[in-house]
Amino acid sequence: MSDAQSQSTLEAKLKALQCHFTWDINTKRAELFRLRDKLEDIGNDDGNSWLGHIYNLQGYIHYQLGLKEDAQCFLSKATEAFRQSRKVSDEGPWLVVNYGNLAWLHHRLGEKAESQTYLSKVDTLLKEYPSPSQDELHPEIYAEKAWTLMKISKDKKVMAADYFQRAIRMQPDMVEWNTSYVIALVNPCKYCYTPVKENILEKIKMAMEQDPENLYLAVLELEQRALREERIEDEARELARKVLENPVSSYSGMKKLLWIYSKHISADEAIDLAEEALAKHSHVRYLKWCAALCYEWRIFSQNPVEQSKIDRAVSLHKEVISLYPDGSLLKKIDLANIYAKSNHDLPQAEKTYQELLTTELEPAEKQLLYHYYAKYLKSNRKDNNKAIEYHMKAAAIPQQPYFRKISIEVLKTFLSRNPGSPLCREIEEFLANLKV
Repeated sequence: MSDAQSQSTLEAKLKALQCHFTWDINTKRAELFRLRDKLEDIGNDDGNSWLGHIYNLQGYIHYQLGLKEDAQCFLSKATEAFRQSRKVSDEGPWLVVNYGNLAWLHHRLGEKAESQTYLSKVDTLLKEYPSPSQDELHPEIYAEKAWTLMKISKDKKVMAADYFQRAIRMQPDMVEWNTSYVIALVNPCKYCYTPVKENILEKIKMAMEQDPENLYLAVLELEQRALREERIEDEARELARKVLENPVSSYSGMKKLLWIYSKHISADEAIDLAEEALAKHSHVRYLKWCAALCYEWRIFSQNPVEQSKIDRAVSLHKEVISLYPDGSLLKKIDLANIYAKSNHDLPQAEKTYQELLTTELEPAEKQLLYHYYAKYLKSNRKDNNKAIEYHMKAAAIPQQPYFRKISIEVLKTFLSRNPGSPLCREIEEFLANLKV
């Protein structure tokens, strides 16, 4: 076989692998940084059954960011984590995705022999551990793909739930798969405003019976009952004690519990709980972010707001921005909006926005910034004309449907309410060009 044929055969085998390098993962730098931060905040507790998956995804992310040595380090950690968590054997189908990632990494590094070695390892595992269903992937592959899609985007959660369901159907004894399947079924929004359907609530309760130590599930179930207008104050406070005693992690349920406090009990009590958690773990950046959010929720949900709370919110947001330097656009926008609520910091709000507007950003980030700046211009500067200008800028970017749709609706509303405005003709032409 010629070198060209050999290379073509190798690439065909690599493309046929099931791993992060062949899955549809957003590779925009801003999104990669966000994912990296999210995975770091989960933590690396040895008892975490998803630790191998975390390291696997981190390996892929670091490669895409150009950090090749870090990528190899994370993929090696993933191999060891899988071997530790699956105590029945050092080798098994749970390593298929990991070995696929390593095959791709060595290929990209020009290390043909090492790449071929991992391709052979994958081939051996698939022969030794065939899928229980001839027409489907192995359940371990479905589970990891599902978990990865959950982390990538809320838009992928329906697909993730489907993959989890396929994995569970073939291997029903994996408790953590069922738990994650249920989490994927719940409203994909960060903060829920409407309850899920009864059949999904029943699935949450069944998952709690199978996984009674999982506090995140307990928080989800509590939120659903609160949305059904049940009294949950005493149970929330009891659950908060348990969460505070557990290792700090974004998997602990703390952020969602604080949201429940803010929305259904007391925003000030949520702040007290966040400050208590922060006092116990002052070095944990994730808790500082949770505390910053609590103050933000309080400031934007209730009036009047004491200046001391605004000052504390500003202080926390500045610290959080420094701790998340590569993923802080939205946090900086939040800081600008908090400045705008202060008695004396409106100029600082404008300065922060102007600095962001001159920053080099990806299209989706620009759209996000234009959207929030437009809202700020209308609410805080009372400059409706300029707000319309930035809504048009946001709508012109064909990226995030949510922000684009809102800006388009604002423009349409302006037309209906201000028929004599000089801006109407410009807006009409703009919307006609968008074909909406």
